[in-house]
Amino acid sequence: MFDRRLIQNFDWILLLLLIIIGIVSIVNLYSATYPIRDAGGSQIFIKQAYWFLIGFAVLLMMTTFDYHVLERLAYPAYFLTLILLILVLAIGKIYSGSQRWLSLGGITFQPSEMAKIALVIMLAKYFNEHGEYNEHGEYNEYRLRDLWWPFLLIILPCLLIIKEPDLGSALILMFVSFSIILFVKIRWRSLLILIMTSLLSAPFIWFTLKEYQQKRILTFIRPDMDPLGAGYHINQSKIAIGSGLFWGKGFLKGTQTRLHFLPEQHTDFAFSVLAEEWGFVGSIFLLMLYIFLILWGLNIAKNSKDKFGTILALGIVAIVFWQLVINVGMVIGLLPVVGIPLVMFSYGGSSVITTMSGMGLLMNISMRRFMFQ
Repeated sequence: MFDRRLIQNFDWILLLLLIIIGIVSIVNLYSATYPIRDAGGSQIFIKQAYWFLIGFAVLLMMTTFDYHVLERLAYPAYFLTLILLILVLAIGKIYSGSQRWLSLGGITFQPSEMAKIALVIMLAKYFNEHGEYNEHGEYNEYRLRDLWWPFLLIILPCLLIIKEPDLGSALILMFVSFSIILFVKIRWRSLLILIMTSLLSAPFIWFTLKEYQQKRILTFIRPDMDPLGAGYHINQSKIAIGSGLFWGKGFLKGTQTRLHFLPEQHTDFAFSVLAEEWGFVGSIFLLMLYIFLILWGLNIAKNSKDKFGTILALGIVAIVFWQLVINVGMVIGLLPVVGIPLVMFSYGGSSVITTMSGMGLLMNISMRRFMFQ
C-alpha cells in the first residue's frame, strides 16, 4: 500500500537544483553546438534535451521502491557491470581510439558510467555488513588486511576500464572508493602505508600509460612543451576562460567557440564555453549550484537513519564532487587533461542517465528517513 508520507517527504529542493542545472546545461550546449548546427550540431542539442527528460523520468522511478532492496541486488548488479565491461573490450565500438561504448538493442551506452553506481552500492553493502562496534559504541577502524575484499572489488572494474583506455573514469572510481573508505574509518597507520605504496608505485604506473596520456601529464608540467599538440586543449581552454573576464562576452558570442578554436567544447570543455560567454559571474553561479547540491547530498547522508543509506548517499555525492573538481581543475589548468566530463553539464546520454539514477537514489534515501524515526 502506498505511504502518503513519501509525498510529504519528497525532496523538492533537490529536484529544483537538478532542474536548474539541467536548464543551464541545455542552454550552454546549444551555444557550444551552434557553430556546427548545420553539420549535426542541432541534433546533439536535441538529443541531450531528450536524455535529460528520460533522466528525470528515471529519477522519479528510482524513488518508487525501498532503497534497501539494492543491498540484496548489490552482487548481481556488480557482476553484471563486470560482464558489460568485458563485452566492451570484446565487441565494443571504437571512437577516437577508445573502445568505451557498447551497443545493445540499438542503444549505445558506456558501462563505465554504470560501474560508478554499481561499485558504490557494492561498497555500501560490504561496509554495512562488516562493521564492528567497540566498547564505546563506535565502529572499529579498519586495517589493510580487513580491506582486501573491497580492494578487489575496486581493482577489477578499474583495470577493465583502464584497458579501454579510459583513465578518467578509472580515477573517478578510485577517488570515490577512497572517499568511502575514509568515511568508514581506516587506521592512520594503514592509511599512511596505502599512500606510500601508491606513491612508490607511481613510476611503474607511468610506463603503463598510453603515449598520449604521458604527453598530457608532461605538458601539464611544461605547458610550452607542445602548445600545438598535447598542450593545445588546455591552452585554448585557458584562453576561452580568461577572455570571459567578469561578465563574459555574451550568449553565442564566444570567439573560441564560434571559430572552433576550443576542442571538445560540448563534452570535456563545456565549462570553458560557459566561462567565455558568461564570465566569472556565470562560472561562480554554476559552481555554487554544484556546491549547494553537494552540501544538500551530504545533509541527506547525515540524516539517513541507517548505515547503508548513509554510505550510499555519500558515495553518490562523491561521484558528483570528484567529477566537478577534476573537470574544472582540468579546464582551468590546475590538473592534467584526463578526459572527465562535467557531470550533468557535458554532453553524454550515459552520464546523464547514470547521474540521474544516482540522484533518484539520493532522493529515495531522503524521502524514507522517516521510516526509521
